[in-house]
Amino acid sequence: MTTAAKKRPKRRKLPWYLRPFKWVLWFVAISVLWVLLYAVVPPPVTFTMLADSNGITKDWTSLSGIDRNMVRAVIAAEDGKFCSHNGFDTEAIEQAIERNAKGKRMRGGSTVSQQTAKNVFLWQGTGWTRYVRKVPEVWFTFLIETIWGKRRIMEVYLNVAETGIGTYGVEAGAQRYFKHGAGKLTPAEAARIAAILPLPKKRAAISPSGFTRRYGNTIRARIGQVRRDGLDGCVYS
Repeated sequence: MTTAAKKRPKRRKLPWYLRPFKWVLWFVAISVLWVLLYAVVPPPVTFTMLADSNGITKDWTSLSGIDRNMVRAVIAAEDGKFCSHNGFDTEAIEQAIERNAKGKRMRGGSTVSQQTAKNVFLWQGTGWTRYVRKVPEVWFTFLIETIWGKRRIMEVYLNVAETGIGTYGVEAGAQRYFKHGAGKLTPAEAARIAAILPLPKKRAAISPSGFTRRYGNTIRARIGQVRRDGLDGCVYS
């Protein structure tokens, strides 16, 4: 053994009680870089897509290529305060908790920002895994609100949201259901796609019936309200 090798100092190991802090720092650094990358690069695939046994049909389309009716339909259906909240709608969350506690139809209080964070960076989950997901979901929601802004959040959401069996994004959904691109969606067509977003594998955008039909008609009526009140202004400012 050489003299230099003998004199080489041993690398000190980090004490066990400091290792969690190291892991947290690594998570923060990687997550920030990940969000920065997707601020300019379309997410190529998500965990939800990879787990879909029905395959993946998608076609990334910039927001300028998506009809404004679709943006308004999503705001009307999913997140009426999209342009005014910071990623979290506390009132909607409280109402969802109260409604679910009373045993009524299960309804979440997630905003479009939260859904985007979940769809792009995390997993769907069932049971207790959904609650575990909520912690990183809050962090990623904060990051995309801070780094991306509202326009990018809406653009990514409209391209990764599941719109049918093995179908992702409104462009692929429009082609599947209406045989034309998302740039030519009528208010009725946009409302139908928005109506199936919560349960895209179980609801039909073509010849909907029952709750889906009524919900679609409600969303279509609300599109006019979104337009009149300028509730989509942050997306196009």
